[in-house]
Amino acid sequence: MREIMYREALREAIDEEMQRNSDVFIIGEGIAERGGSYKVTEGLLAKYGPRRVRDTPIAEAGMIGVGVGAAIAGARPIVEILYVDFAMLGMDMLVNQAAKFRLMTGGDGRVPFVMRTQGGAGGGVAAQHSQSLEALFYHIPGLKVVMPSAPADAKGLLKYALRQDDPVMFLEHKHLYMTKGPVPEGEHIVEFGKADIKRPGRDVTVIAWSNMVPRALEAAAALAEEGIEAEVVDPRTLVPLDTETILASVARTNRVVIVQEAVRRGGVASDIASIIQEEAFYELDAPIEIVAGLNIPIPFNLELEKASVPQKDDVIRAARRALHIQPMAIAAK
Repeated sequence: MREIMYREALREAIDEEMQRNSDVFIIGEGIAERGGSYKVTEGLLAKYGPRRVRDTPIAEAGMIGVGVGAAIAGARPIVEILYVDFAMLGMDMLVNQAAKFRLMTGGDGRVPFVMRTQGGAGGGVAAQHSQSLEALFYHIPGLKVVMPSAPADAKGLLKYALRQDDPVMFLEHKHLYMTKGPVPEGEHIVEFGKADIKRPGRDVTVIAWSNMVPRALEAAAALAEEGIEAEVVDPRTLVPLDTETILASVARTNRVVIVQEAVRRGGVASDIASIIQEEAFYELDAPIEIVAGLNIPIPFNLELEKASVPQKDDVIRAARRALHIQPMAIAAK
């Protein structure tokens, strides 16, 4: 094990898969000469040349269309979209072409396409650069949706994604690129559909993904000082979703808090809550709590931006509600 940054783990995954398979190439805005806005692709142009590491114009629909077409033709493209917000310009290719191609060809067609992009609030980049849009992709049959929260997961999941024959939406978070964590030396693969228990606990299950995992872990550490042991479950992939691990955790703790940065309305958290209610209703000792972003565009003002998405204290309050602990009781302790 060694400690490396999230962005370095992603770079390792791309580098190793490009070495392993000459069909893998990457295109995107500023990813070649500049090494990407978050320096994920730094150094790859010098190593693999402009044929496999290629800058594009500011034309997301064109980039996604090229990537989907290349995948159908037999290549293994990575298309980097600078902000997930801009992926909306290529939704026809993603939803009506990439996601449906295997079914519409009777299972014969393959689309080994990976779209890497980042989303989420942070840094005051305002409403058109701060959205969490995973629910849009989650809703579409045929698309895999991956949201790693830690460097080891980022590397292992990206390597696995680049070996799939179906389109993968690989969603990163702008606040995670500089975070560090242990990553195994050598070959490291994380399969889709396998959640990770980031912190074991007995009192309440906290389900979170992407940048909400660090928030959940901070909340769990604070709750532990009150004698409350929260179990933090990171699905890592939303499609496929590891319902087995989630339901097993619910059976242990009997209480659930689900945390998403995306707006509450129509979110993945609501669907996970529905699954738990249907499959584990009699295991629950309290209503399921959902902590989510407000149903508003992300504000430019930094304080308003912070108020619009879940923070550590929001998770703590939700866990206390699930445990029927009143604020006055906490103050008295």
